[in-house]
Amino acid sequence: MDTCRYPLSYLISFLLFLFHSEIACHPSGKRPCRMQVFRIWDINQKTFYLRNNQLVAGYLQGSNTKLEEKLDVVPIEPHTVFLGIHGGKLCLSCVKSGDETRLQLEAVNITDLSKSKDQDKRFTFILSDSGPTTRFESAACPGWFLCTALEADRPVSFTNTPEEARTVTKFYFQKD
Repeated sequence: MDTCRYPLSYLISFLLFLFHSEIACHPSGKRPCRMQVFRIWDINQKTFYLRNNQLVAGYLQGSNTKLEEKLDVVPIEPHTVFLGIHGGKLCLSCVKSGDETRLQLEAVNITDLSKSKDQDKRFTFILSDSGPTTRFESAACPGWFLCTALEADRPVSFTNTPEEARTVTKFYFQKD
């Protein structure tokens, strides 16, 4: 049986190609990864769109499908990302004020964020996959998950009770 021998550089290039989003950041905090665009919808088929500068989830049909917001994603570590919309110019953040934890869209360029800056932790999300779905946990507020309401056209928010039946925390997350 003959075996093909390829230079080690081919193997390394191939592995980097396959796992490019899993590459960790450089020690300086600058990411070697580039922004990628993903579609997101919850398990009830509600997609994200912007209404009055607020991210909401609803059923878009016909000509309204052009309102769908796709997520701009910058991987910073395995299973850890920054999330944005509008070409990475508006970033999703988790803000805690007193007892309230809320989703906020901030006018920050996603490529300017760094995992090594404490002030950027509010923009960091931890992805956990369960079969075909993904959950997004806030790194700044552990135990708080991105969620949608069961009803359509409600704001995207956070919950600390992800198993509760009145919110949806499982999303389909697909590279566009």
